[in-house]
Amino acid sequence: MHDGSLAPPVTARFSQKRDDIVAAATEVLNARGVRGMTLALVAERVGLITTSVTYYFKKKDELAAACFQSGIRRLMALVHEARAQPTVSDRVRRLLELYIDLRSRIATGEAPAISVFSDIRALSLEHARPTGAAYGELFRAVRRLFAAPGGPVLGRGQATARAQILLEQIHWLETWLPRYEAHDYPRVGERMHDILTGGLAVDGAVWEPAALGGVMGPPSASAADAFLLAATRLVNQRGYHGASVELISASLNVTKGSFYHHHSGKDDVVIACFERSFEAVRRAQLAARALPGDQWLTLTSAAAALVEFQFSSTGPLLRTTALSALPETVREQMIEQSGRLSDRFAAMISDGVAERSLRPVDPFIAAQMLNATLNAAADLPSLLRGVDAKLAVEFYARPFFTGLTSA
Repeated sequence: MHDGSLAPPVTARFSQKRDDIVAAATEVLNARGVRGMTLALVAERVGLITTSVTYYFKKKDELAAACFQSGIRRLMALVHEARAQPTVSDRVRRLLELYIDLRSRIATGEAPAISVFSDIRALSLEHARPTGAAYGELFRAVRRLFAAPGGPVLGRGQATARAQILLEQIHWLETWLPRYEAHDYPRVGERMHDILTGGLAVDGAVWEPAALGGVMGPPSASAADAFLLAATRLVNQRGYHGASVELISASLNVTKGSFYHHHSGKDDVVIACFERSFEAVRRAQLAARALPGDQWLTLTSAAAALVEFQFSSTGPLLRTTALSALPETVREQMIEQSGRLSDRFAAMISDGVAERSLRPVDPFIAAQMLNATLNAAADLPSLLRGVDAKLAVEFYARPFFTGLTSA
């Protein structure tokens, strides 16, 4: 055993054992988040004692960062292979094929799990910075898939928005793809490609979403609501662990005592933030459904309103990246609620296909993809700096409905 002053020797056996530890840790990390992952849990999975794991990784955050960085490298390899295709449509198809194949091999035990990146911001600053930088490189590589030739000429903001949509579909597959058996995964990938490149619009559809007004109304004067809004923004920016009770309180110029006067703890606040976000989606759906018109108008109006909400004084939605930090039973409840909202979108899409205001697509898959797209719009204010809400709708919501390969 080394004394900590020198790095252990890198041999084939050392590298294999290190890879085994990362593979086991990734499964724990995906299930429990950075907070719930312990070296003892990982050691148990690989048949080691905890001190043996520390021979390879001195601290938990070092191991968690290795899991994230391994996942980023694996995804980056798929993106590079996809980039060799001649058109944007082909590049998107190839990336989906490769990733779906990876998910299939993971499901059948032929490949180790790949990390979910939702908890990168929960790492200590020492590890969050290089890991976040590596993820930034991955994002830029995905954005380059939308570069000419073989597609429309896009501005930087347009390409950024489309990269965000595509990456979010890959990330959100972790949640809903397991509903299918592994041998059905290629069919799912084909249907995703059809939706991403063809959109939902029928020939001749006009992009004119109706204004729904503020989906949450004017800002509330309630102190409890102010805490929820501040917590939502901080969790989106810093991750669950980075958004401490102290920071949430400080952002409102109040004491921790005031925080605990309104809320029993941070988990309860995050749950309430999810409930608040679900209510925003619900209100947009129901307001859009009340419009006189077809399902094309209904869906585009709901989507536009929710993208605008992300830029509003009462926004954004809480990103689903916060889910992994919640206790497992609570996380399942939140995913279930999100699923019900997605099911409402699925019903709208099914009705639209029946009335021929939407292309014939798989309603369940399209709804999951729309749900993911709208949730990920919370990142747009930082990704599309200087772009206002109306332009964000054009850059981001419109391509989902008209297709990522549209001009």
